[in-house]
Amino acid sequence: MATSYELKASARDRVGKGAARALRREGLLPAVIYGDKQPALPIAVPVKETTLTLHKGGFLTHIGTIEVDGKKHQVIAKDYQLHPVRDDVVHVDFLRVSANTTLTVEIPVHFLNEETCPGIKKGAVLNIVRHTVELIVPANAIPEALEIDLATAQPGDALKISNVNLPSNCQPTITDRDFTIATIAAPAGMKEADDEEAEGEAEA
Repeated sequence: MATSYELKASARDRVGKGAARALRREGLLPAVIYGDKQPALPIAVPVKETTLTLHKGGFLTHIGTIEVDGKKHQVIAKDYQLHPVRDDVVHVDFLRVSANTTLTVEIPVHFLNEETCPGIKKGAVLNIVRHTVELIVPANAIPEALEIDLATAQPGDALKISNVNLPSNCQPTITDRDFTIATIAAPAGMKEADDEEAEGEAEA
């Protein structure tokens, strides 16, 4: 299983706000590793390295390795808390994963050929309904992003999940409908012009 980052950590035997403050004074961050039918493991990770890893992007979708007192754990970050004023990371929850683990993950959506999209060239606007899509995926095959090609999109088009080439082992958590991810929204002026043109054709 490919990993995107590695952190060194130490087990911690004290929990609570006082212990957390003491850790932060030492440049460490309280965290916990849980899951995979094993006991939760409270750990301390370095603030600087963890913050850099978070800001690189993909923190909640990339598999990482955390070495705790010489033992390596394959994990994915499931949640993190920020300080309400300073926006510093104050706690991270990591989930143990293996090649057989299935995860529910928010995957970002990327739009291709926006500059050459015929609908946008005609004055329409890309209206993004969902910037991410929640998928059920194997831990060892998490896609970096979902891609939608706008090369042929026209004003009024709705781009749905069926327009995405999903990996065969991934499926959306929404299964009861072909939900919309984005639309090529035509401005009111364009709609009126289209209506007048259609009326003219009908009269002719």
